[in-house]
Amino acid sequence: MAQPARHRYSIVSAAMAGKSSLRMLFATHPLVWIRPRLGSMTDPRTEDDQPPTWACRGVRGATTVDANDREQILVATRQMLALMVRRNEIAPSDIGSVTFSVTKDLDAEFPALAARQLGWLHVPLLCTYEISVPDSLPRCIRVLLNWNTRLPQDQIQHVYVRGAIALRPDLSKIPPIDFDELERWIQEQMTQSQTGK
Repeated sequence: MAQPARHRYSIVSAAMAGKSSLRMLFATHPLVWIRPRLGSMTDPRTEDDQPPTWACRGVRGATTVDANDREQILVATRQMLALMVRRNEIAPSDIGSVTFSVTKDLDAEFPALAARQLGWLHVPLLCTYEISVPDSLPRCIRVLLNWNTRLPQDQIQHVYVRGAIALRPDLSKIPPIDFDELERWIQEQMTQSQTGK
């Protein structure tokens, strides 16, 4: 029997139902089928057949500061987040959560405060310490941003700046950064957050 047109079937996640539930489902709803991975051998459709689906993607970033100083931590973190947002065109409303880690030589401020200053008031944020590995990069701030997007994983642009370029030189080939222009953009975001506009 030919597969019904894609507008006539429902898509059910196999992860949401056990085997017995699936048997009952197929017995009562013959047009319901389990959607395989798009483009796999069991799915005849290709990327051209339908728009890409939403997925939660991880966006990585890292930066460093010169000293355990509150203002340096906030400035460096704001710049890192601003670059991540602008390079990937991320809207705060599409961010699922953000986890920050710092090396144990940084404790002057929570880097998550920088995200709040940018207006991320409803985004769940978490700060933690990075594992202390001998000879690892000092005074480093790392971030993992979980972003709901239609972009495939290989199109996500990660941001490693300042001394953190050494962590992932393969992901650090970005155009020269105009930090003066970046700071103007950041100040605009902070002003909008404070005024509610």
